Amino acid sequence: MAVDVDIKALLEAGVHFGHKTSRWHPKMAPYIHSKRQDSHIIDLTKTVEGLDKALPFLTKVAASGKQVLFVGTKKQAKDIVREAAQKINQPFVTERWVGGMLTNVNTVTQQVKKLKDLEKRMAAGDLEKRYNKLEVQRFQEEIDELNVKYGGIKDLNGKLGAIVIIDVITDANAVKEAKTLGVPVVGLVDTNANPSDIDYVVPGNDDAIKGVQLLLDYFTAAVAEGAGSQKPADNSEEK
Repeated sequence: MAVDVDIKALLEAGVHFGHKTSRWHPKMAPYIHSKRQDSHIIDLTKTVEGLDKALPFLTKVAASGKQVLFVGTKKQAKDIVREAAQKINQPFVTERWVGGMLTNVNTVTQQVKKLKDLEKRMAAGDLEKRYNKLEVQRFQEEIDELNVKYGGIKDLNGKLGAIVIIDVITDANAVKEAKTLGVPVVGLVDTNANPSDIDYVVPGNDDAIKGVQLLLDYFTAAVAEGAGSQKPADNSEEK
């Protein structure tokens, strides 16, 4: 069953409120309905059209067994982006996009391996046995620091099918790396952003938390639907 988009809900959540007309990006013109005072109003029929393309795509990606990376490092959005991704067991980046997060695989893999190893040793009590309290505390600080940078992607399995980005200006580096690797981007694009590098443009207010939450609900429902449709592993050979 496809995810049903409610234009009235989008309106109530303020998804149609764009930025001041003085800050607009000309390439967003096709997605703008009108001006109200000194601000642009986004055409919500275009938002629905964008979602009608993006959501089945996300469902298809998840159904193929690939992961969807959720990115939202903007202060007011990062908590809800992290919670949304965790709810459906997908990777996320919400603190800071570390340069090379996707393109510098060797370095990132080494850091994630180090993080997992330290966490495993800490949980097993190995570090406590070998080191004094101050040294153990320093190891914990290192674990915490690594988790801030890489915690959301430590279960990234190398099969990345798409990236969902909540603010394509704040996380322009994520867009750039995804484009380099040919990973499709689903982006929430406000009136001040350039939609050119976004594969699936969902025009909308990227500042209104209620609106961002609603769109995240749509995105996660689409991914969950695809993940739920995956065929279980064939265990017919087992006795």
